[in-house]
Amino acid sequence: MMHRRHLIGAAPLLALPGLAAAQPAPAWRARFPEIVYAVVPAENARGVTERYTPFVEYMSRELGVRVTLRIANDYAAVIEGSRAGNIHFAFFGPAAFARALMTGAPLEAFAYDVNRDGTTGYYSVFYVRTNTPFQTLQDLRGRNLGLVDPNSASGNMVPRFALHRQNIVPEQFFGRVVYTGSHENAIIALQQGTVDVAANWWNDEQESNLRRMERRGMARYDDFRIVFRSEQIVNSPHAYLRALPEELKAAIRTAMFEMPQRDPEAFQRVTDGQSRGWAPCNNDTFAHMIELNRFVDNLRRQRS
Repeated sequence: MMHRRHLIGAAPLLALPGLAAAQPAPAWRARFPEIVYAVVPAENARGVTERYTPFVEYMSRELGVRVTLRIANDYAAVIEGSRAGNIHFAFFGPAAFARALMTGAPLEAFAYDVNRDGTTGYYSVFYVRTNTPFQTLQDLRGRNLGLVDPNSASGNMVPRFALHRQNIVPEQFFGRVVYTGSHENAIIALQQGTVDVAANWWNDEQESNLRRMERRGMARYDDFRIVFRSEQIVNSPHAYLRALPEELKAAIRTAMFEMPQRDPEAFQRVTDGQSRGWAPCNNDTFAHMIELNRFVDNLRRQRS
């Protein structure tokens, strides 16, 4: 599967809100009349647009400048756009953020999700269809494996580490290893029989990519069975460019942390109502993901 690492879409530019005459505009607004926000493509382009348009509209109102949603073709496009300074802040997967730091992207993580139960992590799972006999990963020798993206934590890095711990070399054990491009596409490939087992993200029985697809009429949760669940992975971060003015970074943080109260409807849309909000974090929060990336990179080099 070819990965064209560029941005394939942009939400329409949003109207600027009026500013109170009595309040002088912050100096950073003259330098940044438009802020570009990007999201790693866990969903298809339409799903990303529907989920994140209310978010960028809210951020536009709160910041007083135009915030534009950029839809990336793959995870690497968000990393490369951040490195080039074309993306000002973004929502990364934890492994993708670690990869961005490893490749020199000048980023600072500042917020990550807090789940409904107060935890700040999720899991990688392997799904099979319930109408198949497979009960464990060992049952799937010679079958086709669906991964998500090379820079996905739950869709590639953690699955490869988990398979290594079971003495499974994916390219030798499975008949074929397919990168589907998004978590949604991995489920669709499993539905259609293109793959026999697929990696995906999962919080709990109530929240996962599969549950989100079910709520949109794209899949039935009960049509799939989990045959493996990983240890907990740290939740995905929001990060901005280190070089942004401190006043702008503070304004972004304030707007996001206050969003559940200031715009509950937009917050409900962006989180599917499955989050308490965001908590502060920093780059150190994801240091172990850098180590995981390096470990998996070394595995590939040893087997190439």
